Amino acid sequence: MAAEAEVLDELHRLRARIPQLTGALAASVDGLVLAHDTPGVEAEGVAALTAAALGVAVRMTDATGSGDLRELLLRGEHGYVATYAAGSSAVLTLLAQDRVNVGRLHLEGRRAGTRIGELVDAAPRPADRSAITKSTPTDLTPAKATVRSTPPRRTPRPSTLRATPRTTSNARTRTES
Repeated sequence: MAAEAEVLDELHRLRARIPQLTGALAASVDGLVLAHDTPGVEAEGVAALTAAALGVAVRMTDATGSGDLRELLLRGEHGYVATYAAGSSAVLTLLAQDRVNVGRLHLEGRRAGTRIGELVDAAPRPADRSAITKSTPTDLTPAKATVRSTPPRRTPRPSTLRATPRTTSNARTRTES
């Protein structure tokens, strides 16, 4: 996929702009790695944990009335993990040393998230590929992305990032016990 190479190039450029970054990862909101530059870190594990953290963060923003989730920042003893929405179906996760300028991290992370989102959203989906192989070059104009008003079944998309409501049976179970 051509978008993967472009996303990886964006990750490399981002790491060059912020020397304190120790890793950069683009993943789907479902936790699948799209591209990564994470030496010494298991990219698949970080992508899966990012998806899990997004689920909790979305519920937190919903419960507090903070609106749609835009980014998530975690600070550990040895550094930061920052996750940014990247289009309608992806996220950008950055790993940084504890001495990183957090303002710069946010500035560059948001910009890169926007760029990666554009690349991922413009890439043909697997279902679209059969249509592309059958179409003529004049039919290949990119379609305008639409934002769904309801979240997907599993993990909400970063652009909407709304928490899924608990079921009634689940609420009854808690009150009975």
